[in-house]
Amino acid sequence: MDIGYASEKITMYDEKNTAHSVAGQNGKTQLIIAVPFINKTVKDELHMIDTFLSEEEQNEIECHLVVANGQHANPHLEHMDFLIDKEGEFGDWYGLRLQGDVLEGEFTKSLMLISKDGAIFYDEYPKDISSSFNHDTLLRKIAAAKTCYTGKGCH
Repeated sequence: MDIGYASEKITMYDEKNTAHSVAGQNGKTQLIIAVPFINKTVKDELHMIDTFLSEEEQNEIECHLVVANGQHANPHLEHMDFLIDKEGEFGDWYGLRLQGDVLEGEFTKSLMLISKDGAIFYDEYPKDISSSFNHDTLLRKIAAAKTCYTGKGCH
């Protein structure tokens, strides 16, 4: 999948095993963040993104923190849904699953921004999973994604 392609709607689950549809067209801008682990550094970065999201109009953007399995602890961020890819659908469809001894089966660190029309608007995959996302670019892309779709066909 690449920028401009339609995102595939995927079902994932919260900690209470409630199903949630993620991606695809739902009329809202969606930010999906996947991580291979949640340590203090990752929590701090997610908190910074969560703080920015708190300043946004919440009815216009959904944010999902996605992990590969239920072994990860929910960081309990106010504006991010914590979801688990129990069926493996998300990791396989979007090609995020890592291979190798240490992180076998986990997701690579990534984010995808999906515009209101369901198209992938921006994505980022740090070459080193310990590196931070480019927050300045993310903020600009969120602003652009929220305004680019008019609901009247091609944009």
